[in-house]
Amino acid sequence: MKTTPTKNAQLALDNQFCFALYSTNLALHKLYRQLLAPLNLTYPQYLVMLVLWEQDDITVSEIGERLFLDSATLTPLLKRLESAGLIRRQRSREDERQVVITLSESGRALQQQATSIPEAVGCAMACDNTTLHDIKQQLEQLRQNFQRA
Repeated sequence: MKTTPTKNAQLALDNQFCFALYSTNLALHKLYRQLLAPLNLTYPQYLVMLVLWEQDDITVSEIGERLFLDSATLTPLLKRLESAGLIRRQRSREDERQVVITLSESGRALQQQATSIPEAVGCAMACDNTTLHDIKQQLEQLRQNFQRA
């Protein structure tokens, strides 16, 4: 079947910013899938672990704020991490409505195994640090703009 060129260049797939971002995200997730396989983590689980390696003993809400995820999305993810023995979930003593997440010894030990991941991703990007820093800042600004829209 022969395709007809789009009369409106605005609707051409290759002209879409969203597609460039989407397809880049797919490629990035493919790389992370390979890098995280030895750790038996998915990318969303890795993000939770990054948050906990920075600050242990925090609430589900605090993790959600850092990752821009709601508790309905986080809860099954956290249950899988708990089943894997990487975290513990318990009700807060101060407020029983809050669930506090803490790293287990296995979860803490996993951090050492993950230390090479950022460098491997950086090498795959083949950009200098200044360029990566600039792109990251631009993406963060873009996210803020979308959140205000």
